[in-house]
Amino acid sequence: MSTKEKILEDLLLEEETKRQNEIVLFNDDVNTFDHVIETLIGVCDHTPEQAEQCSIIVHHNGKCTVKTGDYEDLKPRCTKLLQAGLSAEIV
Repeated sequence: MSTKEKILEDLLLEEETKRQNEIVLFNDDVNTFDHVIETLIGVCDHTPEQAEQCSIIVHHNGKCTVKTGDYEDLKPRCTKLLQAGLSAEIV
């Protein structure tokens, strides 16, 4: 195995072992689809289509991962979702 192949293999392994956190949004009987969609667009940088799809998934499945990334990035986003009256948590 060449040095270049070894480095690429090590990088791929490091990417696999790096844990990504997720914001999971939960269904509720309070918020409208429009409010959820607008909030996902503003807080999670979703496109309108993405936000609509997530809101439908949440409605039918009870929950949906709406954002993945480092905890430091997700924490303020999750806080904003909660402040907007949505039910969400970081896992």
